[in-house]
Amino acid sequence: MQANTAHRVTSAEIAIAKETDLPDLLSSLGYQVKRIGSYHTTKEMDSLRIKDRRTWFRYSEGIGGDAISFLQRFENKSFPEAVEYLLSYQGRSRDPPEQPPEQIPAREKGPFQLPPPCEEQRRVFAYLRKRGIASQVIRDFIQAGLLYEDAEHHNCVFVGRDGSVKPKFASKRGTFDLNGAGFKGDVTGSDKDVAFRLPCNPALNWVAVFEAPIDLMSFCTLHREVRSNVIALCGLHSGALDTYLREHPHLRHIILCLDADEPGRAAAERMKLEYEQTGFRVSTRTPKRGKDWNEYLQQRVSARERGR
Repeated sequence: MQANTAHRVTSAEIAIAKETDLPDLLSSLGYQVKRIGSYHTTKEMDSLRIKDRRTWFRYSEGIGGDAISFLQRFENKSFPEAVEYLLSYQGRSRDPPEQPPEQIPAREKGPFQLPPPCEEQRRVFAYLRKRGIASQVIRDFIQAGLLYEDAEHHNCVFVGRDGSVKPKFASKRGTFDLNGAGFKGDVTGSDKDVAFRLPCNPALNWVAVFEAPIDLMSFCTLHREVRSNVIALCGLHSGALDTYLREHPHLRHIILCLDADEPGRAAAERMKLEYEQTGFRVSTRTPKRGKDWNEYLQQRVSARERGR
């Protein structure tokens, strides 16, 4: 099939292509697809796993993706050709070419700069106590220069410091979330490959990895002996873990403490395979209840209070 890629594929076309039913697509391509429990695989690639009929992962290679990336990897198509093929497969035609938008000069991102601190930490302290974080843990993080309240919006500011203890990253979390999820956002210029972490103890050969700073602080509340060798990715990008391991080459054991939801489990599965292939020992640890470590902590606190 000769792809007509005379004009650039649009974001809408890409979204449609990504929604292609993978088991049906692979069958149409000649693969022998079979279902095993909650996933699909093929006779030709028994390490292939297709979950929710939209995403795939091949454990023998440690790679995965959607229908577009499958055609790129296994059918030797370029990205535009793969999108074109999937649109045709679904019986859809290309969108007309988009008119070039008016050129607006891009605003340059300013250098990384921490928000001005508030003279007191009252709202941050109250917010984190409400989330179940122990008072002493909050004080320890504030005294270490890893947490403070910003002066303008009274957000929690979680500060990520590099190996020389220089601030390189900051994540803001709103302290008012009465009517739903509060504000979240990284400070402009933040280095995601540093993210949020505690110093490394050279006597320990492990590092525990969390998604969010509040989950990390929740774990420290549950396990007061933990005062080092923990990092929060501030998402699911593993760059901060790579940096930590590069800075501390004696670390050989990675403990993935990601969220217990579907994205967290999928990321843990992917990262476990990736780091084991490079020689690390990798284990996973999830909260006994709840979606993440903070939810589990709050359940523990609530149960303890009801037992009084």
